[in-house]
Amino acid sequence: MDLRVLVPTSVVRDAADRRAATYKLGWFARSAAIYGVSDLVIFPDPAGAAPDDREFVTTVLRYATTPPYLRKEAFGRRDELSAVGVLPPLRLPTWTGSESKDSGSIREGIVTEVGADGRVRVNCGLQHPISLVVADGDPPAKGERVTVRISSREPVRAKLLDEEPPGPRVSERSLSSALNADDAGLRIATSRLGHPLTIGLLEGPLAVRHRMPVTLAFGSPDRGLVEICDSLGIDATIPDVSRPIEAPIEAVPDRPFDLWLNTIPDQQSEVVRTEEAIIASLACLHLKE
Repeated sequence: MDLRVLVPTSVVRDAADRRAATYKLGWFARSAAIYGVSDLVIFPDPAGAAPDDREFVTTVLRYATTPPYLRKEAFGRRDELSAVGVLPPLRLPTWTGSESKDSGSIREGIVTEVGADGRVRVNCGLQHPISLVVADGDPPAKGERVTVRISSREPVRAKLLDEEPPGPRVSERSLSSALNADDAGLRIATSRLGHPLTIGLLEGPLAVRHRMPVTLAFGSPDRGLVEICDSLGIDATIPDVSRPIEAPIEAVPDRPFDLWLNTIPDQQSEVVRTEEAIIASLACLHLKE
């Protein structure tokens, strides 16, 4: 399933301190890794976030989704990363060096040097950076993240791959831009006011989630998605949830969301934290037909 998750910059406003905020963001990254989310998109919520929340949220999430062996080189020392010791490990196969006897292991690397001979040096978690040939096109820039296939470690044999590094990608976009992207696919807004999620809905109208990209948007504990959309001038009209959804859900260009969905019907707590809502929502959407 091709999944994108959108979260606002105000998502850490309920955290008691930077350590608690870092831990919360770590579970966003952990959930994205568990359920194979391709993109974690941070969108501005100016009315609910402090001025430095955007930089903090984006930096911590990018750090959390970077292999441990690349973090020092990619980030150095930054104030936003003062509490990253509390981040839970993601343990993606490409980080732990899981091997395949047939084709070797896929690793994420970072370019440390670009030569004039069509070669680059790449740090991909081995004892030393390795020199690799750039097969076609322009070489990647210094500091760029790349994907490497390692077929042998003694001696080292590896090649650059023309594909995105594995794992969740973290980016910043406005909410409207993310929803209007060509690859947004089925756009789902999560809210306790939305249509209650049922097995029938998953097996029927929502079965399209296995055949097209899904963009899943969340609010923050203090500001639900309806309130955030209203402050951003985005239509947050929720359809009559008492009427059943019978036809397959399709993307409709003239509205921001194709479905408002309550993924935790009959919640017993007054507030569901965003990290809890993400885990619950992704778990439900991953159920097989």
